[in-house]
Amino acid sequence: MDALMRGARRLAQWALWFGGTLVLLAAMLIGIDVVLRKFFNASIGGADELAGYALAIGTAWSLAAALLERAHIRIDSLYVRLPSRLRLALDFAGLALLVAFFGLIAWHGSRMVMQSWTSGSRSQSALQIPTVVPQSIWILGLAVFVVIGILLFAHALMHAVRGRVGEIARAIGTRSAEEDVAAEIRDREERRSREARAP
Repeated sequence: MDALMRGARRLAQWALWFGGTLVLLAAMLIGIDVVLRKFFNASIGGADELAGYALAIGTAWSLAAALLERAHIRIDSLYVRLPSRLRLALDFAGLALLVAFFGLIAWHGSRMVMQSWTSGSRSQSALQIPTVVPQSIWILGLAVFVVIGILLFAHALMHAVRGRVGEIARAIGTRSAEEDVAAEIRDREERRSREARAP
């Protein structure tokens, strides 16, 4: 299971880079389009459409990394005051509901992809992009998230069976302020060591 989780983390990291690159490219495309409109009275046709695709796909492909890093926003004002066992139960319930919700979206989205494929639908812009292309990439990102979410749930459940409460909290619990501070310190030290090694 640990090997599977390491593989899932590597996959999620690559997916995060892919999604982040798409969002960055979309921002650059919109920026270029704005400059062209302002100073040259011209436009990149379909820039808003491409940016919309990039944002949807980038978000879908970034979800798994956010899940593994426990970066999804959670309202924990009441959560932190509850007994540890109840917190763990809520962690499992929250993860199961999150994965089930996105699984439902992926299921219905896959039906939409099949409909776009059979009907040969295209975007209504001048680009006339076959809608099945961006939809398929988006659905694949959601599917990666759902698979990694199920794997994470099984991983946490295995820790529960073995009585490793701390490991469960580190896998699916809310990040504490101490963990955030430790992560910031670790990142700063890594940056300093890289700068010291640079010529």
